[in-house]
Amino acid sequence: MVDYLEAYAARFDLPIRTQTRVDRLSRRGDHYRVEAGDRQFEAEQVVVAMSSYQRGRIPPFATRLHPETMQLHAGEYRNPSQLREGSVLVVGVGNSGAEIAVEVAGSGHKTWVSGRDVGQIPFRIGGLPGRLFLERLVFRFVFHRLLTLDTVFGRRAHLARAHRAVPLIRTRSPDLARAGTERVPRVVGVRDGLPLLADGRSFAVANVIWCTGFDPGFTLIDLPVLRDDGTPVHDRGVVAGEPGLHFVGLRFLYAASSEMIHGVGRDAEHVAERVAARAYGFGAVEAPRPSLPASANA
Repeated sequence: MVDYLEAYAARFDLPIRTQTRVDRLSRRGDHYRVEAGDRQFEAEQVVVAMSSYQRGRIPPFATRLHPETMQLHAGEYRNPSQLREGSVLVVGVGNSGAEIAVEVAGSGHKTWVSGRDVGQIPFRIGGLPGRLFLERLVFRFVFHRLLTLDTVFGRRAHLARAHRAVPLIRTRSPDLARAGTERVPRVVGVRDGLPLLADGRSFAVANVIWCTGFDPGFTLIDLPVLRDDGTPVHDRGVVAGEPGLHFVGLRFLYAASSEMIHGVGRDAEHVAERVAARAYGFGAVEAPRPSLPASANA
């Protein structure tokens, strides 16, 4: 993938700016202004190609843990060498939490995992059932064709995914048990500087890894396009209220596959067609459908 992107940039001589962080996106007259440190750029159109997972979400009470407790979010975690000697509490047992917990336990740390059971798929993804069922049926048909915002099933799934975690896929409950992790109730707060569990227990740990999800991280966008939860209002990546502003790579931008390579490719093609139509005045641009209610797009 990296080789392809580098070759693509070289083939079309794209003026890419690496090591450049955008601080603010705003409008100036008929143009958008992008501020990145001491640099400023103006453009008639902007494509925000960020995912929905930019800023790690950590509960506010985490600041009350003992200062000597090492705290990391899953987005910051790379390997067990980052951790202090001693026990580890992994908060959140979705796919990231489960994989991190197994690795940490395997490195010799006493490891507890906290969080509700999100379920798991009933087979190993590396076997024939996984290749046939997941890759061909689920990813290529169900996620890509059936679960879209154009279908009743897709709109229901879109609402449900806002409140439901993805079941365990690669690392499953038996793997956690074999690794020697111990499951405890969810963390509900802090007492005397220690993690407080739902059953009233608190205990000392040297490390806490927060696998508690992400926020969109779109606070850099200084335009009236964000809902109260920080997600942008759009139709298939096209923002009706700010002509020329587009999004790609969002969770369920159009389908359940929008977070996957084959799904984001279709979304990018759709947005590129709208960008070209606006820039060069060719092709019909469909009128955006009315946006779903804010609660439906959370």
